[in-house]
Amino acid sequence: MLRHHALATARGGATSAVIVAVLTATLLVLIHLESPTAHAKAAAAPATSTGGYGSGRIGSWRSNAKVISSGAHVRHVVATDGVLLFGDSIAVQDGEALGRLLAQRTGASFAEYSWAGQPTSAAVNAMAAWARSYGLPDRIVMAVGSNDIFDPPAFTAQVDQALRIAGPSRTVYWVNVQVSRTDGPASVQVADQRNSEWVDLQLAQAQERYRNLQIVHWAEFLAARPERMRTDLRDGRHTTVPAGQTARNTLILQAIQHR
Repeated sequence: MLRHHALATARGGATSAVIVAVLTATLLVLIHLESPTAHAKAAAAPATSTGGYGSGRIGSWRSNAKVISSGAHVRHVVATDGVLLFGDSIAVQDGEALGRLLAQRTGASFAEYSWAGQPTSAAVNAMAAWARSYGLPDRIVMAVGSNDIFDPPAFTAQVDQALRIAGPSRTVYWVNVQVSRTDGPASVQVADQRNSEWVDLQLAQAQERYRNLQIVHWAEFLAARPERMRTDLRDGRHTTVPAGQTARNTLILQAIQHR
């Protein structure tokens, strides 16, 4: 049975120029963490082991858990100018709590299309389908990008497409990403982190092109206090409950409240 929720989003306070500078610097640092020997081994490894960018390849996700609101509910959210969320596995886990927080603090209606494992391209396709079938409200939350570490260069085109679908009069709140899977070898963790920064850099650059794109600075929140990587993430990607879930949902809420 399809579930309905309510949602909220938050943004960090750094300017776009600072974000780009910080992410670029971090990306360069992470790249240099790998020695020439490590690069040589990666180049010699079969493509099936780590993928083209060191994080592996995205797996089959169509049979994974999902939370998709009914058409009738989406129409209600659009009619009442609520909030739509398009998310991945973190949103599947955190959406219900996020919905409660949004309802309590803002009273906004909420619907979601969250599917564990989906890349941004699939979420953008769902967004386009909902826009055609139901229309879109003024506030859209994109909580996707974590699964784009497997193919970072494809991310910019999907952000552009999402902003084209939304149009200039709607605000798109995009949660940036932090992935460094702790159950993988050190080389994969480094690649995950580097590719996360690559995705986040593209998002920061997109904010320079779209005035209605607001970034929810989840990655910066985690980096501000190193212990949060342990207390707020349970596996280097998904939030802990309740600490990480509450922190991320609060950031989303704050972004929506300060639009």
